Amino acid sequence: MPEVTIKQFAEVVGIPVERLLDQLGEAGLPVTGAEATINDKDKLRLLTFLRQAHGKAAPESAEPRKVTIKRKVQSELRFGSGQGRGAPKSVVNVEVRQKRTYIKRSEILKEEAQRREEEAAEQARLEQERLDAERRVREAAEAEEAKRQEEAQRVVAEEQVRREAEQQALLAAQQARAVAEQPPAPAPAERGTKRKPSKDDRETRYGRRELHVAVDKSGRRRKRTRSRPVTVTGSSQHGFERPTAPIVREVSIPETVTVGELAQKMAIKAAELIKAMMGMGMMATINQVIDQDTAALVVGELGHTPKLLKDSDLESELVPEQRSDAKPVARPPVVTIMGHVDHGKTSLLDYVRRTKVAAGETGGITQHIGAYHVKTPKGGITFVDTPGHAAFTAMRARGAKVTDIVVLVVAADDGVMPQTIEAIQHAKAAGVPLVVAINKIDKPEADPDRVKQELSQHEVIPEAWGGDTIFANVSAKTGEGIDELLEALLLQAEVMELTAAAEGPAAGVVLESSLDKGRGPVATVLVQSGMLKKGDVVLSGKEFGRVRALFDESGKAVESASPPIPVVVLGLSGLPNAGDEMVVVPDERKAREIALYRQGKYRDVRLARQQGAKLEDVLSQMEEGEAQNLNLIIKADVQGSAEALRDSLVKLSTDEVKVKIVAGGVGGITESDVNLAVASNAVLIGFNVRADATARKLVAESDVDLRYYGVIYNVIDEVRQALSGMLAPETKEEIVGLAEVREVFRSSKIGAIAGCMVVEGVVKRNNPIRVLRDNVVVFEGELESLRRYKEDVSEARAGMECGIGVRNYNDVKVGDQIEVFQRVEVARTV
Repeated sequence: MPEVTIKQFAEVVGIPVERLLDQLGEAGLPVTGAEATINDKDKLRLLTFLRQAHGKAAPESAEPRKVTIKRKVQSELRFGSGQGRGAPKSVVNVEVRQKRTYIKRSEILKEEAQRREEEAAEQARLEQERLDAERRVREAAEAEEAKRQEEAQRVVAEEQVRREAEQQALLAAQQARAVAEQPPAPAPAERGTKRKPSKDDRETRYGRRELHVAVDKSGRRRKRTRSRPVTVTGSSQHGFERPTAPIVREVSIPETVTVGELAQKMAIKAAELIKAMMGMGMMATINQVIDQDTAALVVGELGHTPKLLKDSDLESELVPEQRSDAKPVARPPVVTIMGHVDHGKTSLLDYVRRTKVAAGETGGITQHIGAYHVKTPKGGITFVDTPGHAAFTAMRARGAKVTDIVVLVVAADDGVMPQTIEAIQHAKAAGVPLVVAINKIDKPEADPDRVKQELSQHEVIPEAWGGDTIFANVSAKTGEGIDELLEALLLQAEVMELTAAAEGPAAGVVLESSLDKGRGPVATVLVQSGMLKKGDVVLSGKEFGRVRALFDESGKAVESASPPIPVVVLGLSGLPNAGDEMVVVPDERKAREIALYRQGKYRDVRLARQQGAKLEDVLSQMEEGEAQNLNLIIKADVQGSAEALRDSLVKLSTDEVKVKIVAGGVGGITESDVNLAVASNAVLIGFNVRADATARKLVAESDVDLRYYGVIYNVIDEVRQALSGMLAPETKEEIVGLAEVREVFRSSKIGAIAGCMVVEGVVKRNNPIRVLRDNVVVFEGELESLRRYKEDVSEARAGMECGIGVRNYNDVKVGDQIEVFQRVEVARTV
């Protein structure tokens, strides 16, 4: 083996001799100095040591995975130790050690590929587990369904066997009774001798006489023994007998019913009913509608018992009973965010959802109910965001009814406001617990204690003060306290033990509805129980339909929704009213029947209301004179906004000017809306909707006032201004000057002249005046003359002396005060 010195090997490797000596010593090779020699075996041993030190445990032929480079640099620092040019300098030895490790890129890529393969395998395993779980659930459901069908078939078969056995037993009993009742047949000899039959022989038990036949024809009469079973088994002979007593029926009478329907309920002919009504003095046809009271009188007259039905009773008969065998399971809570406008409700929800909903709202205020399902590390929560503006009272009331917990958001820098108090009242009326979130605590002027003090005046006492209301200080901007608020909500929900059926027919409530040009009627529904699936037949108010599609709050299509998930439902026949209940019915025909019945009922109610409104208008105009009306036609994007606009604008009416909503609806402005505005001289208001091309052309031709709005308080302000312009101006009096009488001069030509000092304001010649004596008005009139130093002037200001002549009044005394005023017209506001 060739041997080299340590010094030569260090020059070949390219490292200092001292470092090579250190590495050899660490490897366990005995070396004495730079002139010592090493062979190939020692070199291999050194290489193995260095590989192990650098983390390489692969065989000798493998390439190193990483390389570690150590470097040691020595230097000297010289600096003077004293003052002066000749002062000695100190020398400090500095040693800098560096160490770097380089890893091969191929190893990194290999590790990344291995990690991706592991993730893909894990996802495949989870997907397989999910598919297996679904398969097991499906197989269990199919087995349960098969078992249920088998049980139903068994019950039907047993019932059929039982009925057949009863029928056979009844038939045998009837045959035995007939045989027992049969009279004994006379002897043949007696039949030949007796020509005249007895009474018993001549009459049968049915009251009919027997035929007299010859003796040689007696064989025919014996055939009755063979036909006897036919005669006995005809038990239906009594089915057509006239009843011995009149049948009294209980007749259900709705609020309105036709004569034909009433006759069918009493099981009599319509002609007989009409004849009976004519006898009572009522002329009616078969299709004429009579009211409930009249129908009750007719039913009682015919001897039946009337049963008066209410609309709710009739609907309960029509609506199928919702039965679900599914057991209730725990569900996430429904939390409604309420509070005053601009107190940070939507911003608080944005931080929880990590979205920017408030930035997308027109004017920065919420004008629709929004429902969102948020998944937190500790469980899911469904949030319902309600508007805080005063015009959306109905929306807040609906939000409080469908919720489990109400979060009252109060700004720490603003305190309790009118809508805050209203939200407290809604929560108490709905009977739901209240959680207070004091928002905007990051502001310097925030004062949470003041908010607690103000809320305590409305019976909202914090737990820290001995009450039962949870308070949380939060900041929707920085996120401070959000986690504590969510924990409080989930804790409150856990205490309430909220459950709902996750299977079976679904039931929910409509939060909002709108008309989409591409998708038709769209309803936002909060599922409260059961499973709402695509293809279900649903009924909501006077509308029905089959669910064509379901979307979550982010617009993603879903196949089903369980409580309490909010979804957007497509496929209804029309727009349901916000707040209507939505239920799944098994039969589309039944759903159509119920919807048509409700539409007829709502139509009658609407016509009755319109008739009553017309009568009230006529009576009010007769009593108070002609009042000015502002006719409006409202078209909005969603049902809730149209309702809020209608309620808010009608509240602006006064005794002198009234807001009359000619029509209102959801969707874009059409040609028919413009024609209605022309006919009724109304103003068209489009709230977040626009007119189509035909409607715009007609608006330009007919000069209709069409206005677009995006924020509700702009609509209210402009309508209030329009109503204020319709009001007659109000006349007010303003005092412009006050003069005190110091001396009275008498003139034969002019009369009494009051020498006065102007103490306040300005005395003008053409203004009306009042003469005050001991602060009591003794005369009201006009100035006749105003002079200073024998010269006529138009006005005299405060601090000036002047002579005042009062027209048609000479009883001016020293000490009186002359008050000068002017009448101005002030525009009135609503």
